[in-house]
Amino acid sequence: MDIKQLWVNIQDLWGALDQHPLLHSSLALMLLLVIALVLGRVARYLILHAAKLLGRQPALHWVNDLRQNKVFHRLAQMTPSLIIQFGLHLVPELSKTSMIFLGNVALAFTILFMVLSLNALLSALLDVYARTEHARTRSIKGYVQLTKMVLYVFGAIIIVATLIDRSPLLLLSGLGAMSAVILLVYKDTLLSFVASVQLTSNDMLRVGDWIEMPQVGADGDVVDITLHTVKVQNHP
Repeated sequence: MDIKQLWVNIQDLWGALDQHPLLHSSLALMLLLVIALVLGRVARYLILHAAKLLGRQPALHWVNDLRQNKVFHRLAQMTPSLIIQFGLHLVPELSKTSMIFLGNVALAFTILFMVLSLNALLSALLDVYARTEHARTRSIKGYVQLTKMVLYVFGAIIIVATLIDRSPLLLLSGLGAMSAVILLVYKDTLLSFVASVQLTSNDMLRVGDWIEMPQVGADGDVVDITLHTVKVQNHP
């Protein structure tokens, strides 16, 4: 059987599927999913390889921080869901309800990986800042942790709103009514953040300072200041 005859047979088989709309759309969706996964692997290879080459440049050493925190890896993971989002309209015999549902699911995955990418980017920026002179006296880890927390909360709200096909503002208005409960749940976190802001803004405590805590019989150097804790290297 030559290639021309094989192509004709494939066209005849695909045309016969018009008599079975559900099977037709199911096979097309499976084909779209396979294409999305394959292109996702290709995109990840190209992005990671390009980032590796850029990281070898002395002027772009910060790219290695992005690589180590998997920023490019997270960005590449968005490729399959993006392909599915823009490829759903090519699927034949797909109902409007199914297209909206599958599109929302794909969009939710895109938002999820976008949030993870931003989280990894914040971690990379923290690593870059840790090598500067300012990091020896002022820690920004608490601010970064709070930003990540806010990012996750808003990301979760947007993902849920996308899955239920509702506006995120509707969920935010519901959260406004639950503000008292939220404040109660995150009371310790908010108090820790306020204390961290006071410590850093008033320059009351720096990394490298010596502190003593006679009540617990410990003293030592401050090695890290985070949102919730101050790490001290104890010297017996």
